[in-house]
Amino acid sequence: MMTIREATLNDTNGIWEIFEQVVKPGDTYAFDPDSSRDDMLKLWFAPTMSVYVAEENNKILGTYFIKPNQVGLGAHIANCGYMVHAETRGRGLGKQLCEHSLVTARERGYKGMQFNFVVSTNTTAVKLWQNLGFSIIGTIPGGFKHRQLGYVDAYIMFQEIN
Repeated sequence: MMTIREATLNDTNGIWEIFEQVVKPGDTYAFDPDSSRDDMLKLWFAPTMSVYVAEENNKILGTYFIKPNQVGLGAHIANCGYMVHAETRGRGLGKQLCEHSLVTARERGYKGMQFNFVVSTNTTAVKLWQNLGFSIIGTIPGGFKHRQLGYVDAYIMFQEIN
């Protein structure tokens, strides 16, 4: 049975395996494709972030972070990032992680959730976020330097949390 729980430092090897798979192709995240494990620890476990993992049979299948999108007067809006293991794609795990993060955000008193940088060519993610109630509220023309396609747009997506 799959569970989603808060991550511990004991989960870093499993998270690193996913992080490396997702970041290395340079097609969905702005992180440097050559990011090291130490870079991942600084990026994914930054002090403002709470990190969660999806686990099944002692294997990390996916991960997400939740944090305030901005400091101070913008801290009432959440920001999240999600990654799933290549072997688990197509099982609805991204949807489950996002639904979990929305519940977590609501419990923490956030008034909305914003994704600052969704690569437009990541059509699976764009469609998933839209199906979960997010809207594209802005476009950054040529905002992402895709390793295969060159400069492509990035979207800002938002959902109000009640």
